[in-house]
Amino acid sequence: MGFCSLSVIRGYKMRYDVPQSQLVKSLSVKLRQELKMPSWAMFVKTGVHKERPPTQTDWWYMRAASMLRKIDRLGPVGVSKLSRKYGGKKNRGMEPEKFKTASGKVIRTILQQLEQAQLVKNLQQGIHKGRVLTKKGLTYIEEAAGKKEA
Repeated sequence: MGFCSLSVIRGYKMRYDVPQSQLVKSLSVKLRQELKMPSWAMFVKTGVHKERPPTQTDWWYMRAASMLRKIDRLGPVGVSKLSRKYGGKKNRGMEPEKFKTASGKVIRTILQQLEQAQLVKNLQQGIHKGRVLTKKGLTYIEEAAGKKEA
C-alpha cells in the first residue's frame, strides 16, 4: 500500500492533495465575486518578456488565484519575489535570451485587492516581510479544494 495522507483517509481533500490546475480554476471562479478586473487590464502585458497581452478574458482572476496559492506555499512574499516567480525569458532576436521579471503593477494591484478582500495581510516574521494568508484566505482555499472527495 502506498503513501496516503490522513486527510484522504478521512474522506476530505486538503489544499495540497488537489492538483494545482484544478485548485486554481476553482479559486478563480470564487475570486470573481471578491475581485474586480481594472479597465486597463485588458490592454496590458503581464511582463516585459511577453510579446502580447493575455488572450483569456478571465486571466486576472486566474493570476489572482495562482498568487493566492503561491502566497500559501511560500510564506511571507512581496511584489519582488512574486514578479520573479511569474517572470520569464525575453526573446531578444539574435542575442541570447535573458530572464526578465513580470509586471510589478499587475502583481501589486492584485495583492492590494486580495488585502481589501481580507484574504492576505502584511506581516513581518523575523527578517522576512511580506504578505501571508489570513484565516479567511486559508478557509477560502480549503473550500475551493473541495470538502468531500467524490
